[in-house]
Amino acid sequence: MVFIKALEEKILKEGKVLPGNVLKVDGFLNHRIDVGFIMEMGKEISEIYKNEPVNKILTIESSGIAIAFAAATYMNVPVVFAKKNKSSNISDNLYSSPVTSFTHKNTYDAVVSKDFLGKDDRVIIVDDFLARGNALNGLIDIVNQAGAELLGCAIAIEKGFQNGGDALREQGVRVESLALIESMTEDSLTFRR
Repeated sequence: MVFIKALEEKILKEGKVLPGNVLKVDGFLNHRIDVGFIMEMGKEISEIYKNEPVNKILTIESSGIAIAFAAATYMNVPVVFAKKNKSSNISDNLYSSPVTSFTHKNTYDAVVSKDFLGKDDRVIIVDDFLARGNALNGLIDIVNQAGAELLGCAIAIEKGFQNGGDALREQGVRVESLALIESMTEDSLTFRR
């Protein structure tokens, strides 16, 4: 709870709300990374999932990687990240799921090599933001394609008013958000308790 309060305070102090329900926190989370703070975030995620038999963390490039790495450091498990496009150094032996980006307003195929995710994996998904749930739904689809077990999701900042997290929870997916924003305008931001 102490870290969650610190994250909320950091969002209020350093975050900026842009038109279109965009929360800009690039000064510590996804452009310039506050390494010490991100490591504390990873520690918090590891505490939340300490009683689960996690053996792999799945995220999506690029902003989720730092948080996933921090959590994996404390959990002593590998991180696999979905690429947003198939590059020439990835074989055709992969899982793929279409994802529509809220921030970038485009659709891409998230891909993961079948070499790195399989039926013996017990996975948590880690990401920086959860708005409508598009990225998480794509990653959950990839976990399901692999026959792996999804133990839950850990999110740095959830925009609860966009309902993606609530929809996933209603489907029985465990979603743990370190900061859950209830409402957001250019002048105010409130958190769900």
